[in-house]
Parts: sequence; C-alpha cells; structure tokens
Amino acid sequence: MKQYWILEKRHLLMIVSVLLTVVLLIIFCIPPAAEPAQAVAAKNRLLPIYSVQKQEKVISISFDAAWGNEDTEILIDILKKYNVKATFFLVGDWVDKYPESVKALYDAGHEIANHSATHPDLSNLSREQVVEQVKACNEKIKAVTGTSPLLLRPPYGAYNNTVIEAVSSLGMYTIQWDVDSLDWKDLSAQKIYDRVVSKTKPGSIVLFHNAAKHTPEALPMILEKLIADGYQFAKISDLIIKKDYTIDHAGKQIANKRVVSQ
Repeated sequence: MKQYWILEKRHLLMIVSVLLTVVLLIIFCIPPAAEPAQAVAAKNRLLPIYSVQKQEKVISISFDAAWGNEDTEILIDILKKYNVKATFFLVGDWVDKYPESVKALYDAGHEIANHSATHPDLSNLSREQVVEQVKACNEKIKAVTGTSPLLLRPPYGAYNNTVIEAVSSLGMYTIQWDVDSLDWKDLSAQKIYDRVVSKTKPGSIVLFHNAAKHTPEALPMILEKLIADGYQFAKISDLIIKKDYTIDHAGKQIANKRVVSQ
C-alpha cells in the first residue's frame, strides 16, 4: 500500500511538471494573435478635413449648392454686409443651370469649390468614376470663373479611401465640416442659430445650404454673434494647411511640428 501511494505521488508530480512546461511554452513561444482586421482597417482609413487646429478665433463658413437658386443673391448681400468671404461648393449641374449666380458669387470674392458633377454618392464609384465626376465639375466652374477649384466636398458627406485618393491625385483637398446647421431640414432660424453658435470653435468649418428655407433669416444673427465673440472668417482654402500636416481621428487637420536646427 505504501509503495502504491509513492507511485501515485510520482505520477502526480510528472503530470504537474508536464502542465507547467506546456504553460511556459504557450507564454514564451507562441506568437501573439494577429491584430483584428477591423483595427488594421481603421488605422489605414483616410480622412477628409473636418476642421483645422487653430489657436486664433478663425473659422470658415460654407454653403452647398445642388438644387434651387432662390436665395443666392440674398446670401451674397448678407455676407457682404458683414464683410465675410465664404466657400460655396457647387454641383456641376447647378453651374449649368445658374452660371450667372456662379459668376456673381465669384465676383463677390467668395471661393467656388467642387461638389461633384451630378451629386452622386462618390463612395459607390470607382476611382476612375470619381476622377471623372470631379474633373467634369472643375471644367464647368473654370468655364465660368476662369479658375479651377482646389477643394471638393463629397455629396451627402459620403467618402472612402478611393474618394480621398482620387481627389488627392488631382491636387485637391477633400473637405467635410464639424458644425452642421441642419438647415436643409427646415429647422427654424432660432434652432439653426442655436446649433451653430453652440458648436463653433476656432478652426471650425460650418455647413449651410443655399435654397434652405430659414438660412437667410438665421445667417445675420449667427454672423453678428460670432463677430461679437471675436471670430474672424476665412475661405476654406485659406483656413486649411496645404502641406506638412496630419489629420487626427476626428478629422482635425494639425500642422506637423518642425524641428529648427541650431
């Protein structure tokens, strides 16, 4: 009986020893699991410019023009009154319908930018199709203003790496916004005002639309409040950083720090 228990103890020791060996092999010899595909995709995802890191109180006002034209002259007059230069993203079809308004915006000193040729969801298109959309709109704008746009805003705010790479290949920048007025939802002037002034911060890009029902009523109140708060206004091409920058996870464009040699 005594010998039996001795053998049993030896067997137990052997089992424990084997288990410890296996555990050590797992810890030190097996390589770590591969990074999840979703994490890799997130790291490689390209982002457009939603805002710009700024210390000073400077922002950009922007408008998308895709459909109507009933308030373009009113917007021009309001912006002139407050000495604000804005950026207007125009669809090529809109340029075809209202070339006189395109010229009026340009002559008033506003920036004319690209909003695609026909307002499709660019993220559903191939790179070649995206390039075709952008080029076609650029050509229509240049035919009226004599200048080719530097900026593109994707319709519906829809983008992917293909869109951003295609736009970049044309020497242009893809622009979004960090302050959405939601004026296209026919919000009241007061609600538009409350949204914009509460969300605006240095480096913001504010989104409005032409032909939105209450924007002409809300815009003067917004500009007066922002001016009273010390904000200045710049066209988006003057707000953004043209080179040597990074874009953080929220789409904020940040200038890279430069090392100054002694």
